[in-house]
Amino acid sequence: MTTDHCVRVLGCAGAIAAGRRTTSFLVGRHLLVDAGTGVGELTLDELCAVDHVVLTHSHLDHIAALPLMADSVLKLRHQRGQPPVSVHALPQTLAALQQHVFNNVIWPDFTRLPSLDRPVICLQPLQVGDRLTLAGYTIEALPASHTVPAVGYAIWPGDAATHACWVFTGDTGPNPRLWDTLSRHRVAQLVIETAFQDADHELAQKSQHLHPQALLHELQRLRSPAQIYITHMKPGDAGAVEQDMLRLGLRHKVTLLQGGECIPLGA
Repeated sequence: MTTDHCVRVLGCAGAIAAGRRTTSFLVGRHLLVDAGTGVGELTLDELCAVDHVVLTHSHLDHIAALPLMADSVLKLRHQRGQPPVSVHALPQTLAALQQHVFNNVIWPDFTRLPSLDRPVICLQPLQVGDRLTLAGYTIEALPASHTVPAVGYAIWPGDAATHACWVFTGDTGPNPRLWDTLSRHRVAQLVIETAFQDADHELAQKSQHLHPQALLHELQRLRSPAQIYITHMKPGDAGAVEQDMLRLGLRHKVTLLQGGECIPLGA
């Protein structure tokens, strides 16, 4: 499948194990949604082609590969005269990156390297509800409800008025604000987290993640049919999560997301 208007699943697991990479999606060739360990699936040339990264929140499984990616592409992007990679996120997420990652202790400050006037990374704040045009795509920051400030994203392959969108909830617990927002959109695909099986519902609640029973309650708020993809499952839990969902009899078409898939954007 061509990479144009395709969402490539680089990683979609809630933690690491053999064959399991954490959250990252490549949209087309130039836009990355989250920067978990799945970014390691990209070749150096593919990494250098990424001009924009949109982050959902500051947790390690969603940002772990960003500092390594900055190191990998610094020399080539500088040689090719490419602009800085723009990293878009909530101000709190960017502040966490600057304080805890790009702090010259955990990792060099690539917002100032190779030089202050030509850094390899540029941090760009956004707010819930903002709409951006990046790499030819329309992107809206959606509300999320998590243990740290967080967003999800709706992405359209062009004008939002004429296309259906691909939606990624990011990490979130029960979130009425999300469904209020999505009621105004035509959703083609919804990638929604279900990090825990129902047996672990107390842990899911404490960590503001979903489990299948909570997912059922959330999807009842989705007003239009959509292809549903389940993401962020812990390694070893996919079978139990799938069995829990089968018992619930969800009315939507639900698929467990797999690393390496390519999903036509908005189709």
